[in-house]
Amino acid sequence: MKKDTPPERIVNGIYFENPVFMLALGMCPTLATTTSVTNAVGMGLSTTAILMMSNLFISFLRKIIPERMRMPSYIVVIASFVTIVDFLMQGFTPEMYESLGVYIPLIVVNCIIMGRAEAYAGKHGPLVSLADGFGMGIGFTAALIVVAAVRELLGNGTLAGVRVMPAAYEPINIFVLAPGAFLVLAMFVAIMNRLHIGAARRKDWDPTGRFVCGDCRSCPRVGGCSGKPDLDAAVNSNGGRG
Repeated sequence: MKKDTPPERIVNGIYFENPVFMLALGMCPTLATTTSVTNAVGMGLSTTAILMMSNLFISFLRKIIPERMRMPSYIVVIASFVTIVDFLMQGFTPEMYESLGVYIPLIVVNCIIMGRAEAYAGKHGPLVSLADGFGMGIGFTAALIVVAAVRELLGNGTLAGVRVMPAAYEPINIFVLAPGAFLVLAMFVAIMNRLHIGAARRKDWDPTGRFVCGDCRSCPRVGGCSGKPDLDAAVNSNGGRG
């Protein structure tokens, strides 16, 4: 299997393995912080910065971290960068920090960051690991923004705090509540699933040359196929995501 390149890792994180819509990771901040586009941007960019720096640092240290100390070491690295971002937000964007509240410190246990450290940064070089963190972070940010945009527009009639709906528009309050978050998220997950399954039926391939079901290294069938599995096997092994 050919080596990954930075552009491939970026495209992979944004679309083929979008952490929210395709991998269902980071659900807590996705559901809780998407009441407004402003909050979504703040949460997404904070997570992206931490993803990039933790991936880069862990990749540099991957050959010297003992196997049995791997997970504790990753947590220490991630927590260090979360603390830096936390202090920077308190100092430069206090209103954003207050709005996001506990969800900034909780980035320490965000499964997206720990998952990329374990699945990718701990096994690959610094440059592609940095690109992987950037791609996953931008994919996460984009997912938060589109969910927040729908919820804020329908629930408040605004986008990023600016009124865009007519004065006569009556907000649909459910969209700013928890049930609305689940409804909007489910809608986008269904759209992404349809796009991926439709691409598989047309025998489309991603820019890395891999089948659209995702990264072969994370596939439970790795080594048991030619790298180009049939549609039914791909859909079944990927939980129906295509």
